[in-house]
Amino acid sequence: MPLSATPKQNSINQLIAPEMDAVNLVIRQQLHSDVALVSQISEYIISAGGKRIRPVLVLLMAKAYAYQGKNHYDLAAIVEFIHTATLLHDDVVDESSLRRGRQTANALFGNAASVLVGDFLYSRAFQMMVSIESVDSMQIMRILADATNVIAEGEVLQLLNMHDPDVSEERYLEVIRCKTAKLFEAAAQIGALVSGATPAQMEAAGEYGRSLGTAFQLIDDVLDYSGKAEEIGKNVGDDLREGKPTLPLIYLMKNGNESEQNLVRNCIEQGDESQFAAILTAITQSGALAYTEEQAKKAAQLATTAIAQLPESPYKQALLDLAYLAVNRNH
Repeated sequence: MPLSATPKQNSINQLIAPEMDAVNLVIRQQLHSDVALVSQISEYIISAGGKRIRPVLVLLMAKAYAYQGKNHYDLAAIVEFIHTATLLHDDVVDESSLRRGRQTANALFGNAASVLVGDFLYSRAFQMMVSIESVDSMQIMRILADATNVIAEGEVLQLLNMHDPDVSEERYLEVIRCKTAKLFEAAAQIGALVSGATPAQMEAAGEYGRSLGTAFQLIDDVLDYSGKAEEIGKNVGDDLREGKPTLPLIYLMKNGNESEQNLVRNCIEQGDESQFAAILTAITQSGALAYTEEQAKKAAQLATTAIAQLPESPYKQALLDLAYLAVNRNH
């Protein structure tokens, strides 16, 4: 199942269960490689599960526009492959050891293998794009090629921000727009495109995806300080260890007292997770987590507004529920 454990999540699961089964079948078929290690690592990362929120977004947007074909299965799998490739590369860059509650592929198989299998998944995604029939494959490639390029730029922007305590909220939000929100935007747009949506409808779908992705990432930032490792599937405090100035820290740097600002500066510059407890106390008392949650809720509201003109259907309601779930979750 793509999502889990609340009434709204279960409702979405039930609504698209046959479609997700079809997507998972495509994923399994397309993971095959004559090179055993490629199949092994690909299977390892895909089988870890996760929320599958990006392929879910493709399916829901297509069905919201009354799509009746089967190409959305391949498109959903393509988006998941691109996302998985970014995870493999991210974990190498971030030196992460835990994702989705399991060892990362780089921790288990090594950095070189993880990077190369990530490249395999990217290229397999583009192979699949050009083979889709009865859809404007050039437009699909344009949307997804632009998305992968922007994601790469976002990775570099984030790298430039690492260990920099003077990163502004605007600079950080640009990283989110590139690194996370762009693939959400692309997923929503191709779901609309496959259904024959107008340019205006595709733009609305894109705005929904961008805003949803922004809300989703901001809550991830909150959970990195307030969540539990067994629930969020990664080590709490990873952002601090990596010297990553996310919005809660940026808020504290701007609004905290001199002692708190010095603490944040030192932790970001040094990647010092040993001060995690002190940082958590400071960002909680300062209102940094509450502020970040509020920005996430504003983004989610933008998402729901963007699809206000969609015809009423269970799929539109699921998209609205998805925006709610993005900001009301503990993992």
